[in-house]
Amino acid sequence: MGSRGKSFMRPASTRDGPVHHDGLAGFAGGSPMQTVADILRSKGDQAVHTIGAAAMVFEAMRLMTEKGIGALVVTDGDAVVGIVTERDYAQKVALKDLASRTTPVRDIMTSPVIDVRPDQTSEDCMVLMGTQHLRHLPVMDRGRLVGMVSVRDLVNDIIANL
Repeated sequence: MGSRGKSFMRPASTRDGPVHHDGLAGFAGGSPMQTVADILRSKGDQAVHTIGAAAMVFEAMRLMTEKGIGALVVTDGDAVVGIVTERDYAQKVALKDLASRTTPVRDIMTSPVIDVRPDQTSEDCMVLMGTQHLRHLPVMDRGRLVGMVSVRDLVNDIIANL
């Protein structure tokens, strides 16, 4: 039997001293973590793509394909009401044999949305993504959508700071 999905940690003993978690600062040469605002500024394309909750899933998939992205923020007027991802499509439409041309985005979106603020760190994003099994985090500043951070953005940030 493989160990997929499991991790092994050597238990700490008194002889080992205290166990500390210093985040991922070691990956960045000990430098402080970037803020979400820094990551957004470093992205080539800072556009945040949205779709209305009443739009059909087919339109959401078409837009994601056209833009080369894996998620759209779902809005109702100016309010952010959800997020729809390729994973949502696979699990909630394709595998359930629903019709993407007649299924509204609101029926498959993930809601409520877990988001971050521009002043939070890349480590904050990694913890949220890891614990909540997310690949995308909308960035909200005083109730306004200002960006989207993906796992790819975080990996690129780590590589840039090696």
